[in-house]
Amino acid sequence: MIIDKLQEFRQQVYRFLGNGRDAIFDLMDAVLTSPSVKSFAELSLSAVYRRKWSSLYESLKDSRPRRGRLRRLCVEQIPKDIRPLLAGDHTGWGRPHAKTLKDRSFVHQPNLVEGNKPIVLGHDYSTLGWVPEMEGSWAIPLCHERISSFETAAQGVAQMRDE
Repeated sequence: MIIDKLQEFRQQVYRFLGNGRDAIFDLMDAVLTSPSVKSFAELSLSAVYRRKWSSLYESLKDSRPRRGRLRRLCVEQIPKDIRPLLAGDHTGWGRPHAKTLKDRSFVHQPNLVEGNKPIVLGHDYSTLGWVPEMEGSWAIPLCHERISSFETAAQGVAQMRDE
């Protein structure tokens, strides 16, 4: 059954999260079930986040996930008898008001207005994911890395390949 497979996957992820894994799991559930979030602290208002807002930051500070094991677990979900469909994305996340944030550079920030791509200060990120269905709306992220201001998006892809 699919629900049994999902529960087994969640249990395996839980084991790899390190300290604060309960709070991290609540945080992941809040991210996945919140339709729109305007700030990180707003996630603490989610019905599935059962802690105080300050524990959002504490859980991230305390947790040291086993990235390699988590990535291998995600890769294990790809069936061996098919040719996998991988999708890559390069996105700029604007952080114009974070003046003390290290290594900010000019990035194209996504905008909902067609053809309008404002340039703001922030970070670029590359994501690589497996798309399990030809007709579906979800994917399994395999790698998500920040591209430094000294790299291009193509170098970010190489960075993901090296991992």
